[in-house]
Amino acid sequence: MIFLDVDGVLIPFRARPAGTDRPSTGHATDAHDGAGNPLLDRLDPGDGRHLLALLGELVWATTWMAEANDVVSPRLGLPALPVVDWPDTDEEAPRGVHWKTVSLTRWAAGRPFVWLDDETTDADRRWVAAHHPQPALLHRVDPYLGLTDADFSAVRHWLAQRNESA
Repeated sequence: MIFLDVDGVLIPFRARPAGTDRPSTGHATDAHDGAGNPLLDRLDPGDGRHLLALLGELVWATTWMAEANDVVSPRLGLPALPVVDWPDTDEEAPRGVHWKTVSLTRWAAGRPFVWLDDETTDADRRWVAAHHPQPALLHRVDPYLGLTDADFSAVRHWLAQRNESA
């Protein structure tokens, strides 16, 4: 299972270099389409191809929630993906642990997982290691760059190690 964040991971905070393979519908206003997010032009369809090539079920783990399937998936060439439904509770994460960590661990239901996010920290890694029975890779993506070849390489390496030991 591969949990995907959107902002800072698939939509970097810094514009991508010119010449990046970007989606286009042929309209000059693609960056300001009906979704109302001018940063959508930072999505790279190559990320979709790389994600689909990974050996794991892709799952949206983003505050975009179901909107990720309507707005982001088509631009990346991804099918509709399962979406983590964030609980609407007042339960706070343990001190220093990201607010998504406990929910994603529950959602994984004892299965190994990869989490691609720009906000994970060592506190999240320690919490997951102590509370999740299977291995998990919490991979922090540089939010200014978004996913890079090095990020995909790290995930592929981790997944290959998992498959070798299985």
